[in-house]
Amino acid sequence: MRKYESFNGNWTFSEGFDAAKAGQPLNGETVRLPHTAVELPYNYFDETSYQKAFTYQKVIAWEAGFEGREVSLVFDGAMADSEVYLNGEKIAFHRDGYTPFEARLTAGLKPGDNIVTVKIDGSENPEIPPFGGMIDYLCYAGIYRDVWLKVASPVSIRNMKIETPEALSASTVTVRVDLANPQTLPTTGTLRVSIADKAGTVVGTVTADVAGDSTTLTIDGLTGLALWDIDNPVLYTLTAELETASGTDALSSRFGFRTAEFTADGFLLNGKPLKLRGLNRHQAWPYSGYAMGRRAQEKDADILKFDLRCNIVRTSHYPQAKSFIERCDDIGLLVFEEIPGWQHIGDEAWKTESIENVRRMIERDWNHPSIIIWGVRINESQDDHDFYAETNRLARELDTTRQTGGVRFITNSELLEDVYTMNDFILGLEETPGNNRGRVVLRDRVETTGITKPIPYMITEYNGHMYPTKRFDQEQRQAEHVTRHLLILDAVAGRDDISGSTGWCMFDYNTHKDFGSGDRVCYHGVLDTFREPKLAAYAYSSQGDPEGGVVLQPVTYWARGERNIGGVLPLIILTNCDYLEIKFGDFEPKRIEPDRETYPHLAHPPVILDMRNVTPSEFGTWGRIWRDGVITGYVGGKAVKTVVLPADPLPTTLQIAPDDTQLRAGEKDAVRVIVRVLDQGGNILPYYEEPVRFAVDGPGRIIGPSLQSFKGGVTGFWLEAGDTAGTITLSAECGLFAAQTVTFTVSA
Repeated sequence: MRKYESFNGNWTFSEGFDAAKAGQPLNGETVRLPHTAVELPYNYFDETSYQKAFTYQKVIAWEAGFEGREVSLVFDGAMADSEVYLNGEKIAFHRDGYTPFEARLTAGLKPGDNIVTVKIDGSENPEIPPFGGMIDYLCYAGIYRDVWLKVASPVSIRNMKIETPEALSASTVTVRVDLANPQTLPTTGTLRVSIADKAGTVVGTVTADVAGDSTTLTIDGLTGLALWDIDNPVLYTLTAELETASGTDALSSRFGFRTAEFTADGFLLNGKPLKLRGLNRHQAWPYSGYAMGRRAQEKDADILKFDLRCNIVRTSHYPQAKSFIERCDDIGLLVFEEIPGWQHIGDEAWKTESIENVRRMIERDWNHPSIIIWGVRINESQDDHDFYAETNRLARELDTTRQTGGVRFITNSELLEDVYTMNDFILGLEETPGNNRGRVVLRDRVETTGITKPIPYMITEYNGHMYPTKRFDQEQRQAEHVTRHLLILDAVAGRDDISGSTGWCMFDYNTHKDFGSGDRVCYHGVLDTFREPKLAAYAYSSQGDPEGGVVLQPVTYWARGERNIGGVLPLIILTNCDYLEIKFGDFEPKRIEPDRETYPHLAHPPVILDMRNVTPSEFGTWGRIWRDGVITGYVGGKAVKTVVLPADPLPTTLQIAPDDTQLRAGEKDAVRVIVRVLDQGGNILPYYEEPVRFAVDGPGRIIGPSLQSFKGGVTGFWLEAGDTAGTITLSAECGLFAAQTVTFTVSA
């Protein structure tokens, strides 16, 4: 049977590369994958520091189990131009930083120790997508995803394509099993395919003779199986077992029964209308760039689904980690996945590579039920008929079960895809120059597309660079940031001809010098880089039902003199409660309903306090005393949450909040730790910026500096476990607060 095990540990890493020395032992740092070639500062750095060659090397000792078998290394992702050497001889290369590739070791392995050397070139090579122009994101060098040692029979299973004809009946599954046969040996043999549910119970089987290099089998007559849905993401596991004269092999893949269709009247999941509401996501983290493991990938999916209450994510602007997509399958988060690129289209060789990106993306991910559309156009590029005719042709040839989209920002673009996917950045202030037209929220679909007949249509980006907002910006900017997200969410919800939207974007991210705020950060997210919410994040989370979590977030720092002229009105309160009770100082509390007049299409409009429902005597005018505020949310007539806003906020609590305190040794497991300074009401102090020093004792390390300054009352980092089990003690010291410690357990 197949052996497939982690090959992440004990790599030697160094800067530079010399092909003449690829077969010699390397002196350098011992590292574990995933690994970033250069750990960058939080901001104000030189992104060219990783745009060069690096070397990774590891010894693989000959094993008796290699005899008569196919031995290879599978790289899940390395940025960006990769070459693999075995004992000094180049055996493989890959010019795509986002999809997996396999390096066959079989022919060059010898008894004793064998040296595997990998050259990683982080240069922005104009021959490789997405490079060649300017890019508003960073492509961090390194072997930043997992590497696996694969030992299989000479004739083995290369890939499987699972389809579910008549999916709504959940009665039939077809699977095409493709073989790997590098030695061109006879493939005569049998295939046995079985389907099991979550509990491992086999629900269907079929056996067939192998038909050359590709065999299609059908299992029908299945009964009692459930559909995959966002609220009930039921998954099944299909296992194919191969037996030939060369030996046996097996490969498993999860799948689900579901239909997904974009129509001119909206999106349908399993035949039922679903308004898509989501955000775009980069796969980047502060300090470590792309190089984070499964836990961090899964946490991002969980934040989108459970904290932000989104039902879709767009993987801007490239295929993302398998573990992220797998988690989307697990939790019912829909995915719009696209090929690498940003505005620039290169020469014919570049286009050929991009077309291959379509193939690699689809062949890697075609069994994931969470993925509902393939993005086969370079993000925000100009029209190119022949190029995009081919990307669409190939996508449809490879996968007949999903539609294609192509994200543009130009109007009247040629529609070669199945869905017109559009970045709409029209919303702007009246004094903004250019094409923005005051409070016009979204353009008319016909104006945007130039197509008068009904077509499937989706908004794939909005806001972002139109109104970049830091988590610690002044209150008025935060309120406008919130309002812009609310206006678009409401407009999309009210338009039957728009399938949905993905806002720009989930969180702030590092970028090239040509973009962002001059410090190598784009502050476009509804979360900051540590995934700490900005106030606009609650525009999304408040649209979820209160059964999944009550949201009650006033868009204010609650101070008389924070806003221009003073006061806090109009005060937006983001909530999914039925109504609120507001109390200011000693005044009698009053009930205020959500503002359904301004936001008629939102499931949960915000409550807005202004002169329609409060008086100057309650909130006073400039120069009057400032009072405490108490806001209570009600659901079904019962008080479910209360927020207290002190008139005299003071630093009262140093809160250390790890996502988990249980880590795993030997797999570069990292857990997020958020540290906040809170007032006596439990609210973040937005202008607290004192330094805090962290220290770690035990088998782990902080990713990033141990001395940090609070940014708007919050800072964060990821705590990474080492290779041995034990206990990690994290300590924090900050000014007037008593020292604190948190204990983490690292298990083998």
